[in-house]
Amino acid sequence: MDAPAREFILNILDNEHDLTLATVRPDGYPQATTVSYVNDGLTIYIGTGKESQKVNNIRHNNKVSLTVNTDYQDWIHIKGLSIGGRAEILNDPDEIGRATECMLKRFPQVADWADAGQRSDIVFLKIQPQVVSILDYEKGFGHTDLVTV
Repeated sequence: MDAPAREFILNILDNEHDLTLATVRPDGYPQATTVSYVNDGLTIYIGTGKESQKVNNIRHNNKVSLTVNTDYQDWIHIKGLSIGGRAEILNDPDEIGRATECMLKRFPQVADWADAGQRSDIVFLKIQPQVVSILDYEKGFGHTDLVTV
């Protein structure tokens, strides 16, 4: 991946707050869920219920896809990312600490929620992108560039 592509991807990941995560259910159907996220460079973290359907899906198949889009006024300004990667449910205390640190930095209100006894019901997902489709309609309607990470 070249420097301009990396900068484009990081600009979107650093400035947006929600993504749509697609996982594969055990019956083979995809499931798309909108969630808030944080990132540490290209690594994406999501906090979610440990018994949620998406977590159960990842336990069976860790291949995921996700999209992150910027706000736009008209179609000529559409920019976004479509990412394919691998997800894991974090167990390592150091990685959980890093995910928590990133989450509290972007969403400080999470501290109140966690202090209210919700922490034991939460797991962190870590998503490592492997392929990114960069959408940039300012380069032409429907323009995408595919990059590997």
